[in-house]
Amino acid sequence: MSTSSAPARPARPARPALPFEQPRPVEQSQRVRSSPAAQPLDVDVLVVGAGQAGLSAAYHLRRRGFVPLGPDGLPSAGLDDGASPGDRRTFVVLDAAPAPGGAWQFRWPSLTMAQTHAVHDLPGLALDPGDPRESASTAVGRYFGAYEQVNDLRVLRPVSVREVRDDPATGALLVEATTPDGPATWRARTLVNATGTWTKPFWPWYPGRETFAGRQLHTHDFGRAEDFAGRRVVVVGGGASATQFLLQIAPHAASTTWVTRREPVWVGGPFDENRGRDAVALVDERTRAGLAPESVVSVTGLPLTPVYEAGIASGVLRRLPMFSRVVPDGVAWDPGVRPDGVTHQGADVILWATGFRAALDHLGPLGLRGPGGGIVMDGPTVVADPRVQLVGYGPSASTIGANRAGREAVRAVLRVLDGAASRDGAAPYDGARPVVPGPA
Repeated sequence: MSTSSAPARPARPARPALPFEQPRPVEQSQRVRSSPAAQPLDVDVLVVGAGQAGLSAAYHLRRRGFVPLGPDGLPSAGLDDGASPGDRRTFVVLDAAPAPGGAWQFRWPSLTMAQTHAVHDLPGLALDPGDPRESASTAVGRYFGAYEQVNDLRVLRPVSVREVRDDPATGALLVEATTPDGPATWRARTLVNATGTWTKPFWPWYPGRETFAGRQLHTHDFGRAEDFAGRRVVVVGGGASATQFLLQIAPHAASTTWVTRREPVWVGGPFDENRGRDAVALVDERTRAGLAPESVVSVTGLPLTPVYEAGIASGVLRRLPMFSRVVPDGVAWDPGVRPDGVTHQGADVILWATGFRAALDHLGPLGLRGPGGGIVMDGPTVVADPRVQLVGYGPSASTIGANRAGREAVRAVLRVLDGAASRDGAAPYDGARPVVPGPA
């Protein structure tokens, strides 16, 4: 065995190792320096949203040699990705949230990693399972933040996109946004929209809802189970959130009542990737037909875990049919609706665990929706405007579908940039954009 020593190699920058430390917000929450009079910042690909789908798309852009723009609109070579000298294509990721973590950072603290359906690994970096009792908002925020650092994604936040519209002069997309320093505008050749659903809670209307004298809240606003101590609580909804809320609230509340429109479907066995992919395929059929997407959870059923089995046995997860109307002191059923003949349930709180809708209002000026309210999709691509990719929408509104959609969206982006697709058959915009010099 040789004992001779070779010259020491220069130290390489250390990358974070799992479990990650909390990312430094100064590095990851870059601010845009702009003003109302500023010219649009040109970029090849603009990604809206930095949840699982947005980060997956940004990763695959990086893998294809795209370079992220900084807050001043100028590109940064970042990591040495081996790209050849010459012009490089650019991208930027805008995120309305104040910190990494996507919608997970806003989830209620009592939602632990053990209670999530599954948080699938982002491409290229595994999520350390860590402590299953840790809050999902903390664990996923830490993971997403480290992912941004490792892949040098340069996410700009908080930046809220107000509107996306055509630029008549160039045929590109003008993306108008609000930043802490004022308005800012980007001119993008293509757009990957990954805004998810968290900001669009769905509140169904029922007769008399506005007359209720107690408190009404949505999943979006849930805080702690202890907040319901001594209260009579009606939980509306047939998804995982509703069942988790019931099990958490029941030990504190005076009473709980669970109502759903349809009988819940309990499914045994593990929720693995095969089951997830089957569910994604079912949702994909709807979006290809231009129908409004259903949630992936709506086609997976509820997992019949030992915890849920105990909840069923105790009566906490005893489902009742949906009430007919809301009254000032509770909810009421028409005669004959409930098998037990009861027509009234007193309530102090109604918790609407009724899901979310896709946050796409900012895309309204593009006229993407069809007569039925849905958007005809071909994978992640909007058929009416191939410049626009929707990830985290329909079949990709899950941690399983999001990763694959990010990869497919980047493939579609390359087709647009290479001239194979554009809206109405027009030539894709190929205006001036920042030039990133290759290595000297």
